[in-house]
Amino acid sequence: MQLYHHPYSLDSQKVRIALEEKNIDYTSFHVNPITGKNFDSRFFRKNPSAKLPVFQNGSHIFYDTIEIIQYIERIAMVSSGFDESTLSSGEIVEWMYEIQRWNPKIFTLSNVPPKYRLSVSKFLRGVIIARMAECPELASSYHLKLKEAYETEDKLRDPQVIVRSEEQLERILDEAERKLSERKYLIGEEFTLADVVFVPVLSRLAVLNLEEKYIETRPNLREYWNLVQKRPSYKKVIGRYFHGWRKHRTLLKTWYFVQIRSLLKQY
Repeated sequence: MQLYHHPYSLDSQKVRIALEEKNIDYTSFHVNPITGKNFDSRFFRKNPSAKLPVFQNGSHIFYDTIEIIQYIERIAMVSSGFDESTLSSGEIVEWMYEIQRWNPKIFTLSNVPPKYRLSVSKFLRGVIIARMAECPELASSYHLKLKEAYETEDKLRDPQVIVRSEEQLERILDEAERKLSERKYLIGEEFTLADVVFVPVLSRLAVLNLEEKYIETRPNLREYWNLVQKRPSYKKVIGRYFHGWRKHRTLLKTWYFVQIRSLLKQY
């Protein structure tokens, strides 16, 4: 089994936590979306959406995050000798889709200082144009991604788009706060796939220095966040890259790469 992912990718974090929680071995391939590695022709041929993660098991290739996580659950079920009654309940699946309907991209970019956001955006457009010249047979697919990049910048200039993203996030967090007033984890006393897809959302808020606004103001959520950070899966997938000073090391390493390549016009 191969997983194409990166620590920066929220959906990649969800899949990796699922793999760690289910004790599934896999081969890891890092594809950094900020440096445009997801546009390299070899990966782009496999996945013209250029989105992460991509999960492959033999001839089976999955691109949808929820489908990947549910596939991982079925693998774990078969390996353990359990029947389908052990699969996640409807409530868990419903909560997974509720979280997944929130697209973190606009929210994340709107909370990144324009200096950094615009610099990376310009670099990525250069990467796409360079890959388009190298692989003219993929030009139409690359053109779609270039168009998408410009559309994202247009959305970030629309205050209503940002407000809607924030409001959707607030509704999810408020519902989590309500659930956690009655239980240890989102669906009960056990850590489930609902928590798997939710924990990276809280991590993203922490990376963006928004814990005080969104987590600390919700006491049940704050207690939950402190609890899940102690799990081995969190420490391996997220903590090693973004906990404390590690966050600055991880982000600065990529930022310097983008700056140097931009200066040298090496896309």
